Amino acid sequence: MSIGAIPRFPLATLPTPLQEAVRLRQALGGPGRCPRILLKRDDLTGLALGGNKARKLEYLVADALRQGATALITTGAVQSNHARMTAAAARLAGLRASLVLTSADPNPPAQGNLLLDHLLGAEVHIVPAPADKALAVGDAVEETIARVAAELRARGERPYVIPVGGSSAVGALGYVAGTLELVGQLAAAGEAPTRLYYASGSRGTQAGLVLGAKLYSAPYQVYGIAVSGGGPDKDAHACAIANEAAALLRVETRVTPADLVTDEGYIGEGYGIPTEACLEAIRLLAREEAIFLDPSYTGKAMAGLIDHVRRGVIRPDETVIFLHTGGVPANFAHGERLLA
Repeated sequence: MSIGAIPRFPLATLPTPLQEAVRLRQALGGPGRCPRILLKRDDLTGLALGGNKARKLEYLVADALRQGATALITTGAVQSNHARMTAAAARLAGLRASLVLTSADPNPPAQGNLLLDHLLGAEVHIVPAPADKALAVGDAVEETIARVAAELRARGERPYVIPVGGSSAVGALGYVAGTLELVGQLAAAGEAPTRLYYASGSRGTQAGLVLGAKLYSAPYQVYGIAVSGGGPDKDAHACAIANEAAALLRVETRVTPADLVTDEGYIGEGYGIPTEACLEAIRLLAREEAIFLDPSYTGKAMAGLIDHVRRGVIRPDETVIFLHTGGVPANFAHGERLLA
């Protein structure tokens, strides 16, 4: 089955641009030391300040509507980009949105993504959690999701639960389609990059990217920079949802752990805690390319790419892609550290 035959609810402004980071290359030593870097601008998908989740939500919302849902429930950290974009997608689809968010602060300030969640009219449920485990979906989160779903049903609603990060087989279809778009752009430009760098969290994006790369014979290796731990378990999860997505497409292609590359060397103290290299990457992209990264995802992924350039892991004669998955609103919850 063609990816175009899968039901989709339009949310994103597509295709997103593919542009060369000329000034960044110069800042990293120029052609003699730094490869060409192409930026795939999925921060410009348009939905509620943009980000990669728009691609996933197009398929998830279509599936929710197909099932007759009247409300979306999802979970994440208090500064979750996915939660913000799920709330926005719900508004556009005429659905209610309930967000179960973990936070070290039981009364977190309404700033960054959380402020936008409230402006979008989402019902927000805070579950206390240690800061370094804010993304984990533990027993308390599962219990809260179950309670919220039951309350919605009691009010006559039909809830549709979206997993953290939109990381499911249906959600993974977003980056199967995204890969087809990117491969077409590369072919039109005559480009054959060797790697695609991206921030790897709940692994739904990885599942779609790796499956898409195999389906459409992408020239690059999909190279994830981890923003949170859990390697082996997450590898198994990525393979499971990638292969479920392949089944939805009725293709024989399968993803195995050997297909996955996830570098856990840039996580630092934990999810949502920016490293010094992450902060440097955010400042560097802002000052050289007028592009904003974020402190939880793209800042750490770009820190990994920059370190690979400086250590000579990538040759200067190569071309690489950096998938900018968005996340700008989270910067407004880290102002003091960014300006330190």
